[in-house]
Amino acid sequence: MAKRVGTAEFEAEVLKEKLPVIVEFYSDSCIPCKQLSPILGGIEDDYENQVKVVKVNVNFDADLAGEYQVMASPTILFFKDGREVDRIRGLVKRPELENKVKMILE
Repeated sequence: MAKRVGTAEFEAEVLKEKLPVIVEFYSDSCIPCKQLSPILGGIEDDYENQVKVVKVNVNFDADLAGEYQVMASPTILFFKDGREVDRIRGLVKRPELENKVKMILE
């Protein structure tokens, strides 16, 4: 299960992480976010020790969402070496998400 991080932990958990990081910006009331959760869980399991998955609740960390210009939930940001390298907005199927992961791991 992806760890929930906030503004206080974001630098240590995402920006200074050695592994590539998938960050889902979500809301508890967002139906597509709930549908995405098992997909991200599967990615987290299948790519264990290769990629890290964390979640940011936009309701509690609106400043962080604003800093990364997240305008809709879910929005998935991909970080590598402390910087954003890609993003996906909205609900996506596993193959599309997995393709992004594979590209980041190359």
